Amino acid sequence: MRIFVAGHRGMVGQALASHLGRQGHDVLVRNHAELDLLDQAAVRHFFASESVNEVYLAAARVGGIHANMTYPAQFIYENLMIAANVTHQAFLAGVKRMLFLGSSCIYPRLAGQPIREEYLLDGKLESTNEPYAIAKIAGLKLCESYNRQYGASHGIDYRSVMPTNLYGPGDNYHPENSHVVPALIRRFHQAKLENAPSVLIWGSGEARRDFLYVDDMAEGCIGVMSLPRAVYEQQTAPMRGHINLGAGDDISIAELAELIRDVVGYTGDIRYDRTRPDGTPRKLLDVSRATSIGWKPRVPLAEGLRRTYAAYQASTRHIEEIEHV
Repeated sequence: MRIFVAGHRGMVGQALASHLGRQGHDVLVRNHAELDLLDQAAVRHFFASESVNEVYLAAARVGGIHANMTYPAQFIYENLMIAANVTHQAFLAGVKRMLFLGSSCIYPRLAGQPIREEYLLDGKLESTNEPYAIAKIAGLKLCESYNRQYGASHGIDYRSVMPTNLYGPGDNYHPENSHVVPALIRRFHQAKLENAPSVLIWGSGEARRDFLYVDDMAEGCIGVMSLPRAVYEQQTAPMRGHINLGAGDDISIAELAELIRDVVGYTGDIRYDRTRPDGTPRKLLDVSRATSIGWKPRVPLAEGLRRTYAAYQASTRHIEEIEHV
C-alpha cells in the first residue's frame, strides 16, 4: 500500500507515518518546500505524478487559543484550502481511500456531555476558534459529500475521525501559539530553570478537557481505515460520517497543570489570569463508536506526560548542542 501522509512534520503526521511504516506500507511524504498544499496546481501535479493508494490528511494550521484569536483569517483560509485541494485532487487522480483528521472544536460550545458525533452543527461554536472549526467542519463535509456523490459510481471511501486534545512527542512548543499541554510543559520547564516563584496560566483553570496520547490516536486512525466498508457505514451515517477518538474521561486545566508541574519537577506556585478566556467550558468526547470497533487508548495521561516531557528535554538538549557547535 502506498500511502501519502500529508503533514508528516507535525506531531500527528509523524505518529501516523511512523506507525504506517512499521506496518510495512510505503509511506510517501513531502515537506512544505516540496509541496505547498495551498497551491492547487502543485497538488494536482503531485497526485498526477505519484501512484497513491491512500491519503491520511493530517496537514493543518493549528494552535491554541492565542493563535486562533490572533490569526483567524489564516486559520480559516489555509485549512479550507488544504482540505479542498487535497480531497479534490486526490479524487481526480483516482485515489479511492482517504482519512481526514478533524478536531473536537467542531462541536457546539455548549454541547451535551459526553459529546456524541450527532451533536455536530447542533449549536453555536466556541468564538475563540470558530474560523478553525468551520474549516474542519468543511473538511469532513467534503469527505461525506464525495462519498454521497461518487461512492457508488467511483468506489470513493473517504473517512473522518475527530480526535480530542492531542499531545505527545513532536508537539509544537511555541511560546504563544502552542496548545495547552506543550505550553504548560515549556512554562514549567523554564520556570524550573530560572527558579521562578510562580507560573501564570490563562483562564480560571476550571475548563475541562480530555487528552489523548498521539500514538493512541495513530492506532485509532489506522484502525478506522482498516475497517471493512460495511462496518464503517454501520458506525456512521451519510451526513454524520465521522468517528470520535478520545480518552473517555476528562480533567480540569488546573488538575492538568498540577500533573505537569509534578512531571517537570517544578516546586513554585501556579497562578491563574481570569481576565483571559477559558474557551469551551467542557469538551469530553463520547467514544463509544470507536470502542465498539475494538479501539481503546492504552497510554494513561500521567505516563503520556512523562514521555512527552522526556522528548521535550531531549529536543532542547539537541538544540543547545547545535547552538554551542
